[in-house]
Amino acid sequence: MSTTKTQPVLQVKNLSTCFKTDNGIVTAVDDVSFDLYPGETLGIVGESGCGKTVTSKSIMRLLPDHISFQKPESQVLFGGRNLCQASPREMRKVRGDRIAMIFQEPMTSLNPVFRIGWQLDEALEYHTNLDKAARRDRAIEMLRLVEMPEPERRIDEYPHQLSGGMRQRVMIAMALCCEPDILIADEPTTALDVTIQAQILDLMNGLKEKLNTAIMLITHDLGVVAQVCDRVMVMYAGRVIESATVREVFHSPQHPYTRALLQSIPKSGARQHGRRLPTIPGIVPGLFELPDGCRFQDRCELKEQRCVDEEPALELHDERSYRCHFPLGGQA
Repeated sequence: MSTTKTQPVLQVKNLSTCFKTDNGIVTAVDDVSFDLYPGETLGIVGESGCGKTVTSKSIMRLLPDHISFQKPESQVLFGGRNLCQASPREMRKVRGDRIAMIFQEPMTSLNPVFRIGWQLDEALEYHTNLDKAARRDRAIEMLRLVEMPEPERRIDEYPHQLSGGMRQRVMIAMALCCEPDILIADEPTTALDVTIQAQILDLMNGLKEKLNTAIMLITHDLGVVAQVCDRVMVMYAGRVIESATVREVFHSPQHPYTRALLQSIPKSGARQHGRRLPTIPGIVPGLFELPDGCRFQDRCELKEQRCVDEEPALELHDERSYRCHFPLGGQA
């Protein structure tokens, strides 16, 4: 997969999102920066609790204001403005029209008491000037685009009458109905069987090629990343620890955490001969338990005293970056 990089459609700079809790303020996303280009798929990977979904919801401004806030230096630059400073009315115009999101579980994202057609019509009514008949035709067209069987019949059904794969196709159709510049997909294949998962991924890839939509794909499945992504951003404990092309990450990871994630993938055709699949010991530290120095130190087999005493800076090398005192491959 290749993309011609021109001007980024989205620039995220120093994004830091904090939550107010009974025990104080914690930073769930800490100084995250990246660019997203037209027609590109950027994969954001990491274990649960690494900040992937909070990053996406921060971009969309979907986090409740009474418990969360973004630090003043945070910037999400889109269409010549900083979305971190946009008014609620401005954000409503952007969401669903210029930037759309596919949520993780379609059964909880779709309203069970409204028909599919009504839910597709809602975004079209708000963001377009089409009349009711034209909006219905557009909704059926989008269902056909995502390869929904019998779209003329499905549009009048309720979510519970559809399979999991069909519901996910409805979510994708809803996200694409206004032809957004950016599509954020938060683990869109979770809870789907492998056959349907492959169909959804092929569908997203085909739509990207057809519409030149930039895609942010949030996942913990590196197999999915290898299949559809152009670049990868690895997150750990709220921070970006490595960012590079898919080929660079899979063939020469620089951060020990990235390598550990890759080693934990079952290899097709490989015989273990009684050996257990490699795992990463421990868990992602809680936001109130972040260690001084490197945040990955307690789980890293390459840990040295410098890792305990000093937090590594984000090293930039051409188009790749990593945050490690002792990168793999001997690069400084």
